[in-house]
Amino acid sequence: MISVSFQGERGAYSEAAARSFFTENIETVPFATFAEVLENTSKDKTEYSVLPVENSLEGSVGESYDLLYSTSLNATGEIYHRIEHCLIGIGEINEVDTVYSHPQALGQCRKFIEEHKMKTIPAYDTAGSVKIIKELNKKNCACIASKTASLIYEVPIIAENIANNLNNYTRFLILSKKESEISGNDKTSIIFSIKHEPGSLYRIIENFHKNNVNLTKIESRPTRTNTWEYNFYVDFEGHQKDSKILEMLEKIKQDTLFLKVLGSYPSAKLS
Repeated sequence: MISVSFQGERGAYSEAAARSFFTENIETVPFATFAEVLENTSKDKTEYSVLPVENSLEGSVGESYDLLYSTSLNATGEIYHRIEHCLIGIGEINEVDTVYSHPQALGQCRKFIEEHKMKTIPAYDTAGSVKIIKELNKKNCACIASKTASLIYEVPIIAENIANNLNNYTRFLILSKKESEISGNDKTSIIFSIKHEPGSLYRIIENFHKNNVNLTKIESRPTRTNTWEYNFYVDFEGHQKDSKILEMLEKIKQDTLFLKVLGSYPSAKLS
């Protein structure tokens, strides 16, 4: 049986994404932090990790991108998982004045929270916030999590579909020590840094244009080592083992201070 590590408690969206990605029966293993998730796959305690990297409403998950820089694991897959937030608790909606959840979930439901004048308290996980509410057992306290988490911890749903936008998806990367072979519909993720000089980023981007390679994402993140210096995270169509992509990456490497290929994997579509 395939073992997959995820961050959070049972019923977390990461666990649901893992079960959606792997069509066969899997063993999901929960961990408290993203770092522990990746570490346990690196140590062969699990075969795969599932890591949220981007949300359609709140943008990138900064901590995940910082960990991708340092991990030795390969990105071998991706999945877009629909996020359907519920307000969960034992009280009525007019009794709730405090709501717990992961900061991303709180941000994704900001309009609902402000409309009902609720105070927010961040938790390390959406499903974990349901456990908190169950232990508190207070009518004025509720949390934001999934229907699945509500069922697992047997805490009632007060309101459904409370996100700012119902078109709410989170993109998850699947990581392992393995590499994915060419599927014909692939995406590659890389990280690089460049010199602080005019035209340095343009020279990198120009390579994609010359090779007719479509960029699907580009984002900068602070290096955390030197002030106001950045690493660039780029996703593009194609596989690193394709001769055209391989040649392009060699040219890009010449204009970077460092280049890391996170991995190539079949490109996912919205379900």
